[in-house]
Amino acid sequence: MPTGKLYYSLDNELIANVNYNLQHEDEHQWWGELTTIEYKQVKDGSGYLIELEDGKKSRCALKKRVNRAVTSLPPRYVYHFSGSGKFE
Repeated sequence: MPTGKLYYSLDNELIANVNYNLQHEDEHQWWGELTTIEYKQVKDGSGYLIELEDGKKSRCALKKRVNRAVTSLPPRYVYHFSGSGKFE
């Protein structure tokens, strides 16, 4: 699974390193799933920036997947991420 980084979009502050699976990508919209590599609480909503393994970045929104978590203590949740536009 590819690794990337999740940032706050306002100040580019690093939130966490992530494993992600980009499930759909075209020139107008894209989405996938991610989990944080280390435990980090992340709130649902927009205002995030994802950096893919190849260094491309784009703004995205996150939504925690209900009843989906990686087995660990404390649990690391699976998030659906989505955005529009191209990765730059």
